[in-house]
Amino acid sequence: MGTAVLQGLARHLVSHAQITESEAVKALEQAQSQGRGFADHIVSENLVNARQVALSASQLFGTPVLDLDAFDLDQAPRDAVESKVVIESRALPLYRRGNRLFVAVADPTDLKSLDSIQFASGLNTEAIVVEADKLNRAIEAFTGGQADSLGDLDDSDLDNIDLDDGDPASTDDEAIDDPSNDQPIVKFVNKMLLDAIRLGASDIHFEPYEKAYRIRYRVDGVLSEVTRPPINLANRLAARIKVMSKMDISERRVPQDGRIKMKLSANKAIDFRVNTLPTLWGEKIVLRILDPSSAQMGIDALGYSPAQKDMYMHALNQPQGMILVTGPTGSGKTVSLYTGLNILNTAEINISTAEDPVEINLEGINQVQVNTKVGLSFAEALRAFLRQDPDVVMVGEIRDLETAEIGIKAAQTGHLVLSTVHTNSAPETLTRLRNMGVPAFNIATSVSLIIAQRLARRLCNHCKTPANHPIETLLAEGFKEADLASNTLYQPVGCDQCMNG
Repeated sequence: MGTAVLQGLARHLVSHAQITESEAVKALEQAQSQGRGFADHIVSENLVNARQVALSASQLFGTPVLDLDAFDLDQAPRDAVESKVVIESRALPLYRRGNRLFVAVADPTDLKSLDSIQFASGLNTEAIVVEADKLNRAIEAFTGGQADSLGDLDDSDLDNIDLDDGDPASTDDEAIDDPSNDQPIVKFVNKMLLDAIRLGASDIHFEPYEKAYRIRYRVDGVLSEVTRPPINLANRLAARIKVMSKMDISERRVPQDGRIKMKLSANKAIDFRVNTLPTLWGEKIVLRILDPSSAQMGIDALGYSPAQKDMYMHALNQPQGMILVTGPTGSGKTVSLYTGLNILNTAEINISTAEDPVEINLEGINQVQVNTKVGLSFAEALRAFLRQDPDVVMVGEIRDLETAEIGIKAAQTGHLVLSTVHTNSAPETLTRLRNMGVPAFNIATSVSLIIAQRLARRLCNHCKTPANHPIETLLAEGFKEADLASNTLYQPVGCDQCMNG
């Protein structure tokens, strides 16, 4: 098949070097075999940026482009077309004017979708081009409040995910009253977990309210809503997650902690740390996504400057002493500590850790889950470690004087101790230890390094202004000469790769 045979959007993208001819031909064939639109397929396969596809379609067919993130879906005519038609056609009615219905589509040449909407609504349809990824999210949000939205998740992969579930005999009566509804719930929860992994989310929030139920992902430190399932599914979704994480599904009055392991392949597994919290309108559930590979990405990926890296490596190579990492929740303290432990993890070194909870599983390291209900605190675990012939000890957090004193004694008697402390800066860590009651001379003889870290949002590499950009242009765009002299200022101008700055 040559370029001349390619039609419409595919031909336009090839002629403008957005995609190669062979890729376009293959994508067309795959899209047809899967029964999906060409634009949706090439965006989902990361062949072309969604924004570029939308701009190309607008330029080719003379149709306007709409940013769906700026559109209020509450204004969409929900009664114009059934949600099932919207899902099947991948076209979203936006607003009605007389006998005309304006419909959001990723590819205006997909006449079959427009005809489906026109037939179902009885109105004349006019296409408005939108980005394919935003269209999919909008359709999910648009149909999320209707009961049949879960029944359309027929992806066979969602049935075959290998999860470390709880006892299948332990079920919630409300969750299994209607066995036919159980499978859509399973598929929906699995889809939420997989989508979060694909997007690189760190947390998943399942939140019940009086008249709504929403699910949010935290990506790059920012929470964003992804869908709103029907409110009547709240208890069934909570029950499914609690079964997967081996919690007591009959207990809804107190918080619970659990864990889910999802096997993505024979060599890759992702853990989820699960916590439930009784709220006014039901149980809020938060899942923290724990990727064991994050501890093996190497010290160069942590963002340390050469001097900081040298100081960390020097402290790790010492036979004794204490290394403390401080920073806010979610700032990557555990990853920094485990990166160091992974460097030290050899057959010649005995490493023991006490954590609450154990977040990253690493072979070769003896990891202990703190359990205060049975008296296994950080201090008790540390005492036991010192009788286990340790070389390196890691304590999840120094919270009290007892844990601090035992850790300092271990650091003074030939052991390397790693831990975290919740303070705002490195100097404040010393003050925090003093306020706990640790004598100053003990701090001086044991603490060898304190690392204070934050997670900083990075600009897209394609959005950075090059260092050799003409200074006249930068000055014209509002930058100051004092800022430009440091060569550290970048301008988020937006690009085809991210379009978000």
